[in-house]
Amino acid sequence: DLDLLAPMARDGLVTVFFSVTTLDNRLAAKMEPRASAPHRKLEAMRTLRDAGVPVGVMVAPGIPAITDPELESILEATRDAGAGAAGYVLLRLPHELKELFRDWLAQRFPERAAHVMSLIRQMHGGKDYDATFGKRMRGEGPFAQLLQRRFALAYARLGFGRLPPVRCDLFQPPAARMPPSPQGSLF
Repeated sequence: DLDLLAPMARDGLVTVFFSVTTLDNRLAAKMEPRASAPHRKLEAMRTLRDAGVPVGVMVAPGIPAITDPELESILEATRDAGAGAAGYVLLRLPHELKELFRDWLAQRFPERAAHVMSLIRQMHGGKDYDATFGKRMRGEGPFAQLLQRRFALAYARLGFGRLPPVRCDLFQPPAARMPPSPQGSLF
């Protein structure tokens, strides 16, 4: 999509964020078997950056005791690949996802499963998940504070900032661009 994204970036109409969970190919294959390998995501970031497309990264989902040890290395690698902004999101386990995740965890990491779930519950008030706004993405408590501090230190050390704002002044509602439809307009 570079042929579309690069011209849009020149007009300030696009930014691209990548989700990077791990830099470890074996772990990535276990976690995201159908997603691009980590090195491919970094290559895509470089390609977009070199074409002038503003790039950011979300370290997500962060899984305690599985992916959180890589937080700083992911930030460093993605910064080197062109990411100008960064964020992170902890693993979220709403509804039936908690059972699916527990099964996955027991199969892939049986030696760590109890510890991982313990850390997740510590960050969500003793539950597998807390949907409360402001808590669901970051958690709370000592381990969540540690992750937040680690992220903040790496973010500052690596010089991350904000991506340029996307221009909205060029938007025209569809009715203003084309002749009226006999079916009317949705918006």
